[in-house]
Amino acid sequence: MVIALAGTLVAAAVQAQEPTSALEQPQGGAQRDDVTVLAQAQQPSATTDGKSSVPNAPTPSVTPAQANNPNDQFGKQPKRILGIIPNYRAVSANTQLPPLNFKGELWLATQDTFDYSNFIFVGALAGIAMAGKGQPTFGQGAEGYGKYYWHAFVDGGIENYMTEAVIPLATKEDPRYYTMGQGGFFKRTGYAVTRLFITKANSGKRTFNLSEVVGAGAAAGIGNAYYPTQNNQWVKTYQRWGTQVGLDAVFNVLKEFWPDVNQAIFHGKY
Repeated sequence: MVIALAGTLVAAAVQAQEPTSALEQPQGGAQRDDVTVLAQAQQPSATTDGKSSVPNAPTPSVTPAQANNPNDQFGKQPKRILGIIPNYRAVSANTQLPPLNFKGELWLATQDTFDYSNFIFVGALAGIAMAGKGQPTFGQGAEGYGKYYWHAFVDGGIENYMTEAVIPLATKEDPRYYTMGQGGFFKRTGYAVTRLFITKANSGKRTFNLSEVVGAGAAAGIGNAYYPTQNNQWVKTYQRWGTQVGLDAVFNVLKEFWPDVNQAIFHGKY
């Protein structure tokens, strides 16, 4: 019975697409005359002012998509997390984008570096570093905090440009984070962390993430040019490299699960 009903629907669809197919088959002179009369009757008549007397066909209504439907929002990345934290590098789940050119990569790094929220974030990092006396020669107080602040800002800025623009240009890698969006907590967390070492090449294939590993290391090495020489430079270089990679890992996990948190807690508001 289901098959018969499906066949009826298919037949009706075919007939709807070809409404005049039966009339086009000649069956004799009388039937051809009937077709001519029918065609003339179907033509719209014109009024004295030149306008058609046939009313316009009704416009089909289109039902808008449900904006708050969780199925439509899974893995969907906003431009900002909580409306504050920049999220420009995150790509929504099941989305494939063309490779970025160098101009696009530079703009991506510039957005991450000079976004207003980054100045607040750097301030927090500077306060933590000063509280832990990460650089004793910087001292304490307002002057010491200022030194911690501009060093942290320059560290982050160089790392952004190295990992998001300079090294990706050389290695032809995509610096963006492609969201998994579905799966268990440990699976997705592991995916987010391993994106530090696995990334997408411009060719679409997976490759070792030289942009992250080499870029963060190069940024840490460049820091030796403006950090005090009294400290053990090799130890401080590895510390800065580890800090940058660790922060990127935290942000990758945050990006991966933010769409879920946004839907579950904020109902897609952010």
